[in-house]
Amino acid sequence: MLHFESDYLEGAHPALLSRLLETNLEQAPGYGSDPWCESAREKIRAACGCPRAAVHFLVGGTQTNAVVIDALLARHEGVLTAVTGHINGHEAGAVEACGHKVLPLPQKEGKLSAAEVRRYLQQFYADESHAHMVAPGMVYLSHPTEYGTLYTAAELRALHEVCAEYRIPLFLDGARLGYGLAADGNDLSLPEIARCCDVFYIGGTKVGALCGEAVVFPNPSLAPHFFTVMKQRGALLAKGRLLGVQFDALFTGGLYEEIAAHGVRMARRLKEGLARRGVRFFLETPTNQQFVILENGELERLSHNVGFTRWEALDEGHTVVRLAVSWATREEDVDALLALF
Repeated sequence: MLHFESDYLEGAHPALLSRLLETNLEQAPGYGSDPWCESAREKIRAACGCPRAAVHFLVGGTQTNAVVIDALLARHEGVLTAVTGHINGHEAGAVEACGHKVLPLPQKEGKLSAAEVRRYLQQFYADESHAHMVAPGMVYLSHPTEYGTLYTAAELRALHEVCAEYRIPLFLDGARLGYGLAADGNDLSLPEIARCCDVFYIGGTKVGALCGEAVVFPNPSLAPHFFTVMKQRGALLAKGRLLGVQFDALFTGGLYEEIAAHGVRMARRLKEGLARRGVRFFLETPTNQQFVILENGELERLSHNVGFTRWEALDEGHTVVRLAVSWATREEDVDALLALF
């Protein structure tokens, strides 16, 4: 059986496991105050060009999204997102469970536009009864999006301008950020993201780590008590070193960029091979997720030998399927999949 269901099927990159073993019996304080977490913070600050940034380590994406949003929103506020945004469709109401409504907006190829956000905000405050409504207190986006598409630097700057005008924070979910930064045509960088976003995170779980997401506040004063909110929400790991060691390894010697680039190369190999075989694509994506259109009979045939995600029904006879590769995907895995088409 070939497995292309997601990009976190494997454990961790061997370099991270090696560092965990090497440091295993060393004693250190807990809750992220160990030397490995501090070393990782300094390396992440340097990579982002933010020497004063606050950097916090959490375990997983859903947890991170819920805690960041809860920490920054007032009780009467909600969060704007594309209707396809992960917090709206795939997190089991985690944000709502914290007491904040998700406010979905129209999207194009998984992306929010600054014009759509501005339109919503203008209409909200033009409504004389807006005091009776959930106030839009934040904008959430992900890079890459749920469809593997990318924001351009110009698009991100435009969203930043709207958020700054209305004095609400812009939050970027970077669970797959490594693959976005490595993708063909990407013109965003960590420093540019840090300039445009009030908070963002660098995903480890899907890019080589056993688990872990690194939350970055370029301006630490935005959330001075984030550590305490983490504690309240059960997101503060006692053995914080487990996350610090991994991120310290990922941000040593360009490993994060190297393994993300490998994932993108495997996606390109898959994409080009499928195109040669006449497979249709649902949309153009340069990242590690490829969305293809399969005739339902073909889908059932492939399902006996390939694990994939059934994304959405296109029509009565066709289904959109997601094929995901990762830092650990091998060329022979991709070639074996292509041989089935």
